[in-house]
Amino acid sequence: MRPTATRASLRDAAEPTHLCVSVSLWLIHLWLIHLRVLHNLCVLDLVTAGEAFDDFIFFDLDALPQPGHELKTNAFVRTVGGGAVITAVAAARLGLRCAVVSGLSADAVQLLRRERVSAQNVRRRDEAAAITVALSTRRDRRYVTFNGMNERLSRRIRTIVPRLRARHLHFAFYPRPCRPWIGVVEALRRRGASTSWDFGWNPALARDPHLRPLAAAVDYLFLNRDEAVLYARQSRLVPAIDRWRRSPRPVVIKLGADGSRVVGGGVDVRAPAARTRVVDTTGAGDAFNAGFLVSILRGDALPRALRFANRVGARSTRFAGGIDGLPERVW
Repeated sequence: MRPTATRASLRDAAEPTHLCVSVSLWLIHLWLIHLRVLHNLCVLDLVTAGEAFDDFIFFDLDALPQPGHELKTNAFVRTVGGGAVITAVAAARLGLRCAVVSGLSADAVQLLRRERVSAQNVRRRDEAAAITVALSTRRDRRYVTFNGMNERLSRRIRTIVPRLRARHLHFAFYPRPCRPWIGVVEALRRRGASTSWDFGWNPALARDPHLRPLAAAVDYLFLNRDEAVLYARQSRLVPAIDRWRRSPRPVVIKLGADGSRVVGGGVDVRAPAARTRVVDTTGAGDAFNAGFLVSILRGDALPRALRFANRVGARSTRFAGGIDGLPERVW
């Protein structure tokens, strides 16, 4: 006769199986935690996408030259600029994990490497990088730009953005055209990423029929005084602000010596300008953008974010160029 197994012997035989299952479940749990940690490490705080320039800056001029006249100065600096680069470097110095997507020169790539900012260069070897010459007084500035490969930047960035992983994406270029970017921004929101845009000064953009839907799609729109008037299709600032106040999302308006203001999205918040000794205002608006985004991504409310942004923007003007004055700490 075949021996009959007792309950005790069956229980003893099952215990190793139960132990193996428990160990396996525990290992799976640890692996899931490991994957979650890796996911959090891979997701950047901020990705900026937009224009980059090699900047040639004549600064500290007493006045801008009159037609046919020549000014000579020893106040000159060559550096890297553009909203995508300056905003990313400023945010990285303030503690965020950042990356840039742009058409970068060799100098720009080296700068970002030194600043520990990841870079995805969409410029091909046979394409010229963009160059800007700036004439800067303590109150005003003028630019002349060779746009280089930036003319082809919008389409190339649009093919890359869906693969990016970041808490926030900041765009700093002229979208050509606006319409396809509305869907890009909405897709990013569905993935849990917030967005912002700084269009810069582009009169042709004001005529794009899809500008307003795109401006309403991003979480934050950055404008300076002149851009606020231009894109609202007004002739003065006050009616322009009234127009932006009807925006469904916050519009951040940089007002220089008059500070800054956020309107739209049911808010109207102001912050006074921060005092500083101005050497060159090149890139101050991009530094402001970085300060604002750093503060928002840290969970600050709009009033505090505006004040912090004003301080970052002001401190960036203490040196020539958009990079050298960027602070690593702001009090």
